[in-house]
Amino acid sequence: MPSSAQYLDTLLFAALPYTVLVIFFLKTIERYREQAFSYSSLSSQLLENQHHFWAVVPFHFGILLVLTGHVIGFLLPRPVLWWNSSLPRLYLLETVALVCGLLTLVGLVAVVLRRAGNSRVRVVTSRADWVLYALLLVQVFTGVSVALFKPWGSSWFAAAMAPYLWSIVKLNPAIGLVSGLPWLVKLHLVNMWLVLGVFPFTRLVHILVIPNQYLWRKPQVVRWYRDRRAGRCGASKG
Repeated sequence: MPSSAQYLDTLLFAALPYTVLVIFFLKTIERYREQAFSYSSLSSQLLENQHHFWAVVPFHFGILLVLTGHVIGFLLPRPVLWWNSSLPRLYLLETVALVCGLLTLVGLVAVVLRRAGNSRVRVVTSRADWVLYALLLVQVFTGVSVALFKPWGSSWFAAAMAPYLWSIVKLNPAIGLVSGLPWLVKLHLVNMWLVLGVFPFTRLVHILVIPNQYLWRKPQVVRWYRDRRAGRCGASKG
C-alpha cells in the first residue's frame, strides 16, 4: 500500500504539473483573445525611474542568464554532463550560476522594496503583483540556497531533473527521479509549478509578446517642429 509520502509525491510531482499546464495554456489563450491590451509589463518607470533602473536591470540580466542555463540543461543534458566531467569547468559553471542567482536575488529584493517603499508605485501594485513577487522571492531564494548548500546542481539537474521534466512532456511522469531529492530542491521545483500557474494572471505574460518586430521593421525618422505663432511643439514620423 502506498505511503503518505508517496501520495504526496504523486500530488506534487504528477497531478500539480498537469493542473498547472492546463491552467497556463487555457488562461493564456483566453486572456490574449479577450484582454489583449493587458499583455504588458505595466511598467511603473514613469512614476519613479532612478530606483527602477537599479532594481530591474540586475534582475532581468540575472534571471535571463539563469533561465538560459536551465533551458540548456533541459534540452542538452548530455553536453552539460560532459562539460562537468572536468573539475575546473564544473567549478566555473557553478560559480557563474551562483553569481547570476545572486544578481537575480539582489535585483528582485530591490524591486520589492521599491514597490513597498514608494507610495506612487505602491498604489499601482495589485494583489496579484504581491503574490507574484512572493513566489518569485521563494523561487530565487531557494535556487540560490540550492547552489550554496546542495552543490553541483548543474550535474544533478541534467541527470535527474531534465529526465523528469521530459517525462512530464511525454505524459508519463517519472516521480521516482525526484522523490529522493533533498526537500530544498523539491520546494524549488514545486514553487516553479506555482509560478507557472499564476503566470497567465499576472504581468509576466508580457514575456510572450516581446516586441521582436523592432528587429526587422523599417527605421522611423522623427522630426520635431515648432509652431512659432502658436508657441507649441510637435513631432511627425517619417
